[in-house]
Amino acid sequence: MKFEGKAIKCSMKDAKSGIAELCFDLQGESVNKFNQLTMGELDQAVEQLSQATEVKGLLITSAKEAFIVGADPNEFLPAFQMPENELAQWLSKAQGIFSRLEDLPFPSVAALNGYTLGGGMELAMAATYRVMSEGAKLGQPEVKLGIIPGFGGTVRMPRLIGPDNAIDLIASGRDVRASEALKLGLVSTVVSPDKLEAAGLALLKKTIADESWKKVVAEKKEPLKLNGVERTMSFTLAKALVGEKAGPNYPAPVEAVKVMEKAAGDTRDKAMAKEAQSFAKMAKTPQAAMLITIFHGDQFLKKKAKSIVKDSQKIKAAGVLGAGIMGGGIAYQSSSRGVAMVMKDINHEAIGAGLGEAARLFGKQVQRGRLTPEEAAGGLTRIQGVLSYGDLRFADVVVEAVPENLKIKHQVLIEAEQAMEENAVLASNTSTIPITRLAEVLKRPENFCGMHFFNPVHMMPLVEVIRYEKTSAEALARVVAYAQQMGKIPIVVQDGPGFLVNRILIPYMMTFQQLVKEGVSVEAVDKAMKKFGWPMGPAELSDVVGLDTSHHIGVVMAEALPDTIKLIDNAPSTLLFNAGRLGQKNGKGYYSWEIDKRGKHKKTFDPEVMDVLKPGLEGGPREMSQEELEERLLLPMIIEASRCLEQGIVESPIEVDMGTILGIGFPPFRGGLLRYADSVGVAKLVEAADRHKAHGPLYEPTRQMKELAGKGQGFHPPLA
Repeated sequence: MKFEGKAIKCSMKDAKSGIAELCFDLQGESVNKFNQLTMGELDQAVEQLSQATEVKGLLITSAKEAFIVGADPNEFLPAFQMPENELAQWLSKAQGIFSRLEDLPFPSVAALNGYTLGGGMELAMAATYRVMSEGAKLGQPEVKLGIIPGFGGTVRMPRLIGPDNAIDLIASGRDVRASEALKLGLVSTVVSPDKLEAAGLALLKKTIADESWKKVVAEKKEPLKLNGVERTMSFTLAKALVGEKAGPNYPAPVEAVKVMEKAAGDTRDKAMAKEAQSFAKMAKTPQAAMLITIFHGDQFLKKKAKSIVKDSQKIKAAGVLGAGIMGGGIAYQSSSRGVAMVMKDINHEAIGAGLGEAARLFGKQVQRGRLTPEEAAGGLTRIQGVLSYGDLRFADVVVEAVPENLKIKHQVLIEAEQAMEENAVLASNTSTIPITRLAEVLKRPENFCGMHFFNPVHMMPLVEVIRYEKTSAEALARVVAYAQQMGKIPIVVQDGPGFLVNRILIPYMMTFQQLVKEGVSVEAVDKAMKKFGWPMGPAELSDVVGLDTSHHIGVVMAEALPDTIKLIDNAPSTLLFNAGRLGQKNGKGYYSWEIDKRGKHKKTFDPEVMDVLKPGLEGGPREMSQEELEERLLLPMIIEASRCLEQGIVESPIEVDMGTILGIGFPPFRGGLLRYADSVGVAKLVEAADRHKAHGPLYEPTRQMKELAGKGQGFHPPLA
């Protein structure tokens, strides 16, 4: 038995025992993925294996650092343009290859290393058994792309680990670590990476001698063994819970549960047909089209970051100046990814608070089963709280995270630079102050840039890396590399007021306050924006960020961009701030806040708010339609994003879209701010801006928008 292609190789591994090896090794790629080449070669290899009388068992391996990361969207997405029935038929052919692998007349063991995702997980489940290396992860992330597993995932997983566990994994799209995979029964053994192949061979030899493997394969092809009550409990309740969590704008998770329910009483092949039909249905939804553009956006950012980082050395130690919520969060995030951290502040109390924040975050990971107590303790010991700048001398990167005050930041930056090594990089976690102004006091300005984290640091994936005219390529590369080591997604932007994300957000928040002054209720605006798809409305966001912070950012941005950003007299946020209502941090803002039994913030309407806001109101209560609220609030954001493109703050509309999704929670199913603009039509947006021009310069469309409107184009090329 021998097959040698450009993606797959198959040959005898142990002729004496009759064991063959099917090895995935896609040439010219850093990872294995299912493209047309790989699928075609797998089809051929499985056909040869089915005829190879000398083979008694099959070991399935990968020559890459990961097993298989899923399907190649660049090749498979064109298939989404097929009519729904043709797409289902095309998918059935791919399913058939996996089923023929499962039906081979001998047992198989998949040795899973690194990531095993999507189609890779489905192939692994087609094997008789699976072994997994420590540190590896597996999962079915398809719902994150607006689709469902299509190579048999909704059929095999519930038959392997039960419907409840399968629903959890498939509807959430989350990754599973080796320990959980073993507990669930997805894998038979977990071993160290160097012992993975040996473990697979040992299991295979044992299996060959014991024909009980045939029963395992047979059970995977039978209907689920559920009675009526069990079926109701497994699926009916799950549909309600999954639907509530996913929301109406994300149909794929519920569809995945539905297809598992529909196919529960079917044999494998009938169940596969239903999966193919459901996959085709989801692939034709607008949500899938937009979510897939986000996948491409993520790949674009990674490729761009890779070109910046190049040969930059790995960060061994870092520092943070300021032990507040942001400093503690940065220290935790850095340490949790294995980077030693020095956290500097001016007194022991502040350092204690910062260490306490890090300890709290590590403790949550232990509670969720993601870390052992020993691992959490190890992470905490990587954070050293210090009072002296001298302790920064070993840091490759130091992030300043002190209060947003130019004088304070200047003093801290001067003192830090004096203590750091000459080639170390200093970065500021400022959210509004231009990097150029911060750099005025530095002796080595080429080693300085911005590194803007979003709060809470451990949850928000975006980091804006701000480059100004003196930032060296080496400094930029080191900070981008550090962001990646921390598990963050960096977007490089040019210096300017508010940089990218806050600059786009400010017009939205200013417009919200103007609407409240005009008489639209706070609750109505928040409700409309949540209906649009935001995780929270602008009033709730103000409370979460802090009304003191919101007020300060508004003042800074109005000073920096006087032609477009105008402070509003008696603005609602200013009135609340002056009344001492700071939002969540002191329990009173636009809403009243309290901590519930689960330790989470819960908001309620506070009638006293209207008394505070009354001096700024321009008229009586006013109702506004969903469509008008969307237009009033989102149009200024789109216009400001276009200005950022015109001024070179950011290079591409893809980065605008990813920045608004990752940084401020713009609804992913809409593809990002400028994808949404394209879906409405730039020409229509220009017309809408003209209708609202009386509301001021925030509604003045850019030259770019007028040119695109005149040509009938959008910010992005049309979707295929």
